[in-house]
This record gives sequence, structure tokens and C-alpha cells, in this order.
Amino acid sequence: MNAVINRKTQCINLGLTDYRQAWDYQAELFSGILDIKKQNRELPAERQLPTSNYLIFCEHPPVYTLGKSGDESNLKISKDDLSTIGATYYHSNRGGDITFHGPGQIVGYPVIDLENFFTDIHRYMRLLEEAVIQTLKHYGVEAGRIPGLTGVWIDPDDAVHARKICALGVKTSRWVTMHGFAFNVNTDLSYFDHIVPCGISDKAVTSLEKETGRKVNMNEINDVLKKNIGELFNMVWI
Repeated sequence: MNAVINRKTQCINLGLTDYRQAWDYQAELFSGILDIKKQNRELPAERQLPTSNYLIFCEHPPVYTLGKSGDESNLKISKDDLSTIGATYYHSNRGGDITFHGPGQIVGYPVIDLENFFTDIHRYMRLLEEAVIQTLKHYGVEAGRIPGLTGVWIDPDDAVHARKICALGVKTSRWVTMHGFAFNVNTDLSYFDHIVPCGISDKAVTSLEKETGRKVNMNEINDVLKKNIGELFNMVWI
């Protein structure tokens, strides 16, 4: 564990941001934290520096991203035809398979040093899911998990009607995280018709708007989600 524990976390809302720009921004913060950890290994405990933590919220213009171990055949539209639906494509260095990001979807990128909180990747993933589950409950929507499948699901116990509302895919190095989750709030779900979402062919996707029949204010739900993440991780907002 770190000699200096720092749970102070900065929440940054980038708004609508190009996927590549957001990825580069994450990578810069990620590398900065790793650099401090590397320096600290050469220093006595009393001289070690605290590492920073960030929670980035944003939305992306329509884009498909494939995880490092994903199957490109799960993109059902030709890359040459992506421009016809106004979308782009990236092969990412996160875990997981293929997913879609677009306006009306909260994309959350925690770039944090887990040694400031706990060193357990499984727990990290489950707490991100729990934050979304609690946020959905705030809006009157019950959600949960399906054993063996990452993400947050509506009607998770119904094999026929279970549908995914939030996907997760992360990267970690020396307990530092990047990438994160994609939570469908007011998302145009038609874009999912062009992929096998997360490589799962027998499950549908949904959004909070579809489940409730109304659009949700994105700034409002960001605040609810931020509160839930902060409480579950014992973060101190700065």
C-alpha cells in the first residue's frame, strides 16, 4: 500500500468529447500517477508523495470501441460504412469486447490509484456496478447483476428479457485504473443494432429513457452518480 493514503478525488466533466481526445487525456493522468508511484518506490516513506485520483464524466459522439481481447467480427457494419451512420471506430486497450458510446450516455472514467482505497479489482468492478444500480434505484428502476457477466442489467433473473443498461471495461497497471463504464441514459439504442454488444448475442440493451419513458437531465444524473460513487469508495471530493 501507499505510504501516503490520499482519498481526495477530482471530478471532471468534459461534456461531449471526442473519444480519442478523452482517451489521450486519461492516458496522461494515468501516466502521471504511475510516474509518482515509480518515484515513491525509491524514496523513504516520509518523503513519498501522495498520488492523485480523478473521476471523468463525458459523452462521446457516436463511436464503437473494441476491447483488447474482443472479437472484431462483433462489429456487424463495414468500417467503410461507418460514416453513413455518423460513427467512428477504435480498438481500445481496455478489457471487454465491443460497445457503443454516443450522446445521452454517461461515460465514466475513474483514473484512480486503488492503493488509496483498496487493492481488489473484483471489488472495484462490483462497486462501479453498485453505483449505477443505486443511481437507477433513485429513478425508480430496479437493476442488478448476472453471474459471470460484467455490467448492470434490468430483469437480471429473467433469461429471456434481461437487458444491459451499463457496460464496463477497464485497464489497470500497478493498481492505477483507466477506462471505466458506459451507462445508457438517453442513448439512441439503434446504434447497437450494428454490433453484438459486449460479444453477447442473446441479450438486449436498454436505456433509462426507455425504461422510464422520459428523458433524464444529464447534469442531474451525473450528480446522483457522483454522490453514489463517492460514498461507495469513501472519496473526498475536491
